[in-house]
Amino acid sequence: MWHRQNIGHGIGLRTKHYGHILEHGLGPRGARPDWFEVISENFFEPGGRPWRVLEKVRSEAPVVMHGVSLAIGNVEPLSESYLKSLESLARRIEPAWVSDHLCWGGHGGHYAHDLLPLPYTQEALAHVAGRVERVQERLQRQILLENVSSYVAFQESEMPEWEFLVEVARRSGCGILLDVNNIYVSARNHGFRAETYLDAIPGELVGQIHLAGHTDKGTHLLDTHVGPVPAPVWALYERAVARLGEVPSLIEWDEDVPEYETVAAECAIAKNLDKKARRAA
Repeated sequence: MWHRQNIGHGIGLRTKHYGHILEHGLGPRGARPDWFEVISENFFEPGGRPWRVLEKVRSEAPVVMHGVSLAIGNVEPLSESYLKSLESLARRIEPAWVSDHLCWGGHGGHYAHDLLPLPYTQEALAHVAGRVERVQERLQRQILLENVSSYVAFQESEMPEWEFLVEVARRSGCGILLDVNNIYVSARNHGFRAETYLDAIPGELVGQIHLAGHTDKGTHLLDTHVGPVPAPVWALYERAVARLGEVPSLIEWDEDVPEYETVAAECAIAKNLDKKARRAA
């Protein structure tokens, strides 16, 4: 079972905000984000301005590592060089936790640079759970796996995504990074109820929540992490924390990134909605 650390509400550390952080810091206590999430791969090579920013942030707030290249669902062996870099970074910055995505992203030595959904079969379940166990053994820590947004599905799937995600966590001992925006995007794209997915996730497995914006393409929703969090995603978030209790939550904003204060204000909205939903519950 995941041992949840209630570190509050955070934002992703993005290059656009480096200058602000170096010049002005993180903001006044009580009004700034509680913690920061970094993209692991961006810090595999130490040194330079990014590391100056990271070291400043880490000296004042908790930091979480979030990867995009573990490719836990790939059929090729886990990358030794990748795990070595991940282990080295974790040892250096001592993150609150390490996370990545429940997906695959390459085949035959070719990397797709995308987070692709898996076939939700018993065979895939055993394969992924075994790889998660090996990663956790190597890092000597539990990890979190995030549900991805999807636009296609496999006819071979034997169970819904939420059942697969929960079973991976139970078999491997990892936790779940519950991306509420991804649930909403996938629900709209595939025609299931987002509430059904959300309500099927046991609270004791959830270690973190992601919140973000998306783009309506007419025929489908695209997970772009652009703009403020939309109202339907906020509604799902309130539903989640009312049931799950206090969960560390993070604002992702990766396209047309605004000024630091704007993202920090979005983080404050999450904090207020969290308190409101838990009081009502």
